[in-house]
Amino acid sequence: MKIIDILNQDRPTLSFEVFPPKTSDTYDSVAKATQDIAALRPDFMSVTYGAGGGTSDYTVGIAAGIQQQYGVDVLAHLTCASSTREHVAQVLENLKEKGIQNVLALRGDIPEGGAPAHDYQYAAQLVKDIKAHGDFCIGGACYPEGHLESPDLVSDIRHLKEKVDAGAQHLVSQLFFDNEDFFRFLERARIAGIDVPIEAGIMPVLSRSSIQRMVSMCGASLPRKLTRILARYGDHPAALREAGIAYAIDQISDLIAGGVEGIHLYTMNDPAVAQQIAGSLTSIRSV
Repeated sequence: MKIIDILNQDRPTLSFEVFPPKTSDTYDSVAKATQDIAALRPDFMSVTYGAGGGTSDYTVGIAAGIQQQYGVDVLAHLTCASSTREHVAQVLENLKEKGIQNVLALRGDIPEGGAPAHDYQYAAQLVKDIKAHGDFCIGGACYPEGHLESPDLVSDIRHLKEKVDAGAQHLVSQLFFDNEDFFRFLERARIAGIDVPIEAGIMPVLSRSSIQRMVSMCGASLPRKLTRILARYGDHPAALREAGIAYAIDQISDLIAGGVEGIHLYTMNDPAVAQQIAGSLTSIRSV
């Protein structure tokens, strides 16, 4: 099924993101983790392409395994910053062969020590190529607090509108920790005429080092409530994990109460986290 049809159902969706292995010797363990997450029966799952496409060789294999073995629809990430148009065409043909209908079009990062391929500058260009290549349902990324490279929020929304006008049919947000940032972004997007479904991307805080790394990469701000949690429990891994999951559940409950169309949970390939959060939302999502 196409993601746009799933998102247009009359209830908030819950989807999970997983990532492929970095090396072949961890493929089996990563595949097992992603399959355990798929067994929770989310509305769909996304499979990342890796920074700079570094793990792209495994994306299609993991995505196809999830879809074929568990019947869970899959959204395959595809980045273009370091790709040629020929490579993108090859990946899309591979996805077609595996029966994968959904692609998340991303600019992505330049791999460390690498260089851009110069065929693509923006994700909107990739969206156009995917649309021309076949009958894919195309998703795009959005940034509640603005993209790090965007000079201001107005420019960020303008570029997002260009992405949607190019053919992106739904959007998945970057992680954020203050729901008011997301609701303000959503209002700006709707005023600008961006009327496609938008899923809120939520990442549970499981360790201080991992969240500091993610914040430095994407520019998400930490609200006072979360900084207090990190200060209190940061040196106690089990306590921080418990508090971080509770914070994510609270975020999601508030987002659903505010009418969000879907939640995309960044699982970090941890089935226990996905299960705990999904289990806590059963009644909330049915209201």
